[in-house]
Amino acid sequence: MNTNLLSHSSRSSAPVTSAPPQKRRTRSAVFKVVAGLVAVFLLIAGIKVWQIMTLVSAGKKMVMPPTTVTSSPVQKGDWQPTLTAVGSINPVQGAMISAELPGTVSEINFQSGTLVKKGDILLKLDASAEQAQLRAAEAEDELAKADLERARDLAARKVISSAELDAASAKYGQKKAVVENIQSVIAKKEIRAPFDGAAGIRTVNPGEMVPVGRALVTLQALDRVFFDFALPQQQLSEVKPDLSVKVMTDVFPDREFDGKLTAINSAVDPVTRNVALQATLDNADHTLRPGMFGRVKVLLPTTKPTLFIPATAVSYAPYGNSVFLIEKKQDDKTGKDSLVLRQQFIRTGETRGDFVAVTEGLKEGDSVVGIGVFKLRNGMDVVVDNTLQPKAEMNPKPTDA
Repeated sequence: MNTNLLSHSSRSSAPVTSAPPQKRRTRSAVFKVVAGLVAVFLLIAGIKVWQIMTLVSAGKKMVMPPTTVTSSPVQKGDWQPTLTAVGSINPVQGAMISAELPGTVSEINFQSGTLVKKGDILLKLDASAEQAQLRAAEAEDELAKADLERARDLAARKVISSAELDAASAKYGQKKAVVENIQSVIAKKEIRAPFDGAAGIRTVNPGEMVPVGRALVTLQALDRVFFDFALPQQQLSEVKPDLSVKVMTDVFPDREFDGKLTAINSAVDPVTRNVALQATLDNADHTLRPGMFGRVKVLLPTTKPTLFIPATAVSYAPYGNSVFLIEKKQDDKTGKDSLVLRQQFIRTGETRGDFVAVTEGLKEGDSVVGIGVFKLRNGMDVVVDNTLQPKAEMNPKPTDA
């Protein structure tokens, strides 16, 4: 009886198994957090999609305003063809005056950089020894001359033989030659200007001993100068003497010096295949100096029609030069005309002042963008405003800022 009661009491007191309340609350909280995060993510994604769609729609409706450009017409004119080259200026007459005999400088009779005349004594070397020798030689010459005159008188009277007369004559000739030789030595120690010209800077001083061949001073005739240059052999058939030339130098950038082509070399250089040419320029004011570098234009006798545009209108590139043509285009929706750009590749020729010749790609009357072509693209809408466009000139003269 007791056993059954214990057994029944034991079964009735056993607890029922179930989840703790704390765990249930934790799971519910995690689920809510995850659901909230998902909702926030979907909300943000929706907002971003809405923003992107709005921007795309606005971009389709947005129209870029036209770009303001300047325009320049393609002009046509008669250009005189020219051949261009670089060269140097040389004197018509120029020399380095040097000492033919050794000696000590005793006098200097010119100032560096002054003009001298042909025959002027530039400087003297000491010739005191030669002067003494000359006096002795002249005395012997006078004696020999007197002996010759007596011998002629005696020979006329048949007192002496013809052989004695010949000996007296030979002696006189010998003494006279000695005098002339010493006079020549003295003359060579008086160094004179061989032509009219401008003296350079002297390189010696009084009292200085100079050896044979020592350079003393340069002398240049500057009233006229040569301009020596060369052209390729392909252009040889286009040049002939007396063609007009214009020479420019960086020393005087706003001035052109006129001259004539005076000489064409008789041979072509076998290494460079160039032919040497020489022009003569008047230089009465001595502006040009020997050794100057310059550029020359040989003016050919004919002219030819040439299309040209401002050089600033050309976009230079390795694959080809181009310009932007300004053309009219009708809007399909509104029917109004607008201006658009079209890139056109061209071939360029020589340059004159602010202009460049166009040999292919354009026709007279076309309108091209004048400046700022590097920022443009094909098909761009533009408006033209030439208010501030600088004027292109055929012979521009730079001014000080």
